[in-house]
Amino acid sequence: MFSDLNVFKTAYAMATHAGQRQAVIARNMANADTPGYQPRDIEAFKTAFENTSAKTEMTATRQGHLNGSSPTGQNWAEYEAEPHGDPNGNGVSLEGEMLKAIEVKRQHDRALAIYRSSIGILRTSLGRG
Repeated sequence: MFSDLNVFKTAYAMATHAGQRQAVIARNMANADTPGYQPRDIEAFKTAFENTSAKTEMTATRQGHLNGSSPTGQNWAEYEAEPHGDPNGNGVSLEGEMLKAIEVKRQHDRALAIYRSSIGILRTSLGRG
């Protein structure tokens, strides 16, 4: 009955995307003073999710969890972002990366809100709300 709830899969995918994008942004910020470093980014969640298959599998966080399947998180496609010209050839704009980090935090918070709301609805429908 509850084995295929797409809202949970979507919330999971959104949170995973936000986490991976935050890692890319952090790498960009860490290399802000590296000569010749070009920033990278991950495509928007909406675009990436529309291009994936309709069926998203759950992944295990440890061996034996979720029927013994192994962890195989979704890898979102990275691309080289538009650089901002610096004299040393570095293309990272700290201000731009900070704005992206805020956007990612909002996306992650949205995924958690969707998950919490869905859990609340599910509990209410079971009479445990």
